[in-house]
Amino acid sequence: MLKTRAKYRLGQVVRHKKHPFRGVVFDVDAVFSNTEEWYDAIPEESRPSKDQPFYHLLAENDQSYYVAYVSEQNLLPDMSGEPIEHPDLDDMFGELENGVYPLQAQLN
Repeated sequence: MLKTRAKYRLGQVVRHKKHPFRGVVFDVDAVFSNTEEWYDAIPEESRPSKDQPFYHLLAENDQSYYVAYVSEQNLLPDMSGEPIEHPDLDDMFGELENGVYPLQAQLN
């Protein structure tokens, strides 16, 4: 039986290790749960292992806001203290408190 513990929690601000974006965790999959097509689109030498947590993020970079799906191995905690400006943030979370957005909405 596979036992997985997520390193990051709902509402936590994280950043990608390799790409210039940050985001807020709004959901976690214990293991990879996206499509094979999505996975196969990642260059083989960069593909993360499927047997680790994957995070759904309300993400942003200098140009846009979007939803990202990122493996745990590619994330770091964001210690900047800077807020996230994603337009969907207020639908799920309250105001930033000590680097974490408190959950405001009931998620399924």
